[in-house]
Amino acid sequence: MRGLAKLFQVDLKLFLREPSGAFFTLVFPLMMLFLFGGLNGNKPHKEFGGYGIVDIMLPGYISLIIATTGLPALIITMAAARERGILRRLRATPLWPQTILTAQVLTLLIMTMLGVAVLIMMARLVFHLRFDGNPLSVFCGFLLGSFSFFALGFVVAGFATSARAGLMLSNIVFYPMIFLSGATIPVEAFPVRIRPYMQILPLYHVVSLVRGLWFGGHWGEHFKEVAILLVMLVAGVLVSAKTFRWE
Repeated sequence: MRGLAKLFQVDLKLFLREPSGAFFTLVFPLMMLFLFGGLNGNKPHKEFGGYGIVDIMLPGYISLIIATTGLPALIITMAAARERGILRRLRATPLWPQTILTAQVLTLLIMTMLGVAVLIMMARLVFHLRFDGNPLSVFCGFLLGSFSFFALGFVVAGFATSARAGLMLSNIVFYPMIFLSGATIPVEAFPVRIRPYMQILPLYHVVSLVRGLWFGGHWGEHFKEVAILLVMLVAGVLVSAKTFRWE
């Protein structure tokens, strides 16, 4: 446990020293919040069922933070550590491989939770955010989405031979999802004929699950999303266990 705690502290400091990771986790979602909230306010609208634009978009911004830490942050961190020989040296220590990877996951999870907490706090203070769900239920949905994307991130990271390759792979996977999944643009804004194709993207199901639970929905109403994310989690763990490379 001491080894895990020490490694977690080191990983956390390294994450905070990386400008891009901290920016997209802590700053970028706030920029989106204040941009759309400042332009549209958060007055109730009939087309949104009595909710405002901030109310509707916040679950998407939460999902955006999940995707950011699970893909670019994780992939680039692992690829850079492999390229610099850090993973190989850590692998040679008495620490178990599971401990090394667990410390990284804990770091990303804590930063994801911090980003979400700051986002919700600011939305509540500035735009009087509405919330009709069960906090524990939403938190469990958040954890399922986070771990599913961590698993996907480790799969992609296994194919990244360098930090540059990791950046390219993460961009290929990440950017189509954030714009076409409902995370930054409401699903209602897309033509009806396009919406079925959006379900191909894993982030769409995180947005749908978190948004449904946020507005008081039950897990049984989101069986499809839960099943897809669970399959993604299990498959990602199994595949990354076979493909992840330490050097």
